[in-house]
Amino acid sequence: MTIKDSRREYNFATMDRSLMRDDPIDQFRIWLDAALAADLPDPTAMCLATVDKFGRPSQRMVLLKDFGEHGFIFFTNLKSRKASEIIYNNSVCLHFSWLSLDRQVVIQGSAKLLSRDKVENYFQGRPRTSQIGAWASRQSEAITDRSVLEKRYSRIEQRFAQIEVPTPEFWGGYRVSLERVEFWQGGKQRLHDRFCYIPDGANLTIPKWKIERLAP
Repeated sequence: MTIKDSRREYNFATMDRSLMRDDPIDQFRIWLDAALAADLPDPTAMCLATVDKFGRPSQRMVLLKDFGEHGFIFFTNLKSRKASEIIYNNSVCLHFSWLSLDRQVVIQGSAKLLSRDKVENYFQGRPRTSQIGAWASRQSEAITDRSVLEKRYSRIEQRFAQIEVPTPEFWGGYRVSLERVEFWQGGKQRLHDRFCYIPDGANLTIPKWKIERLAP
């Protein structure tokens, strides 16, 4: 089989406006619960798209750690490429891909730094190995080989052997606001169901939502 012949039918489900929640957070929660119940690998993984100061896009996978009416939260190294690009342009896009359920969710919004209290609270609840790994990795920095990381990890492990691992100043988190949310359900004959939530009114803090069906 060649690449051009690789395809399948989407038969898992259909979407109807009458069955959708009026708020995208409520609808997202239903779909995330379904992904969790289906025991999909990494159901909270989302692709984060950013652009640099020249308008060149880049993408990477991050993990959703919380969500609600005020946005979607993830954590990262503040010296990373993604964090540097958010400084220049905080307009970002999140993409959840639950292909076993023939579902995708796309969220456009603005990324804003979380308070240090929220960052501290989350970091101190992480596994100790993850805490040490955060200290050891100077994310996005070029290194000669894997041994560089392993040596740094060993040094940090010894440094904090007898104490709790503190939260690095270079480690933080972001909350992505909801400015546009699209739900995609694969359909037969490529007649996919797509519904887009758009703020209806000037109040973007806690907006009311207009829901549009989009052609696939």
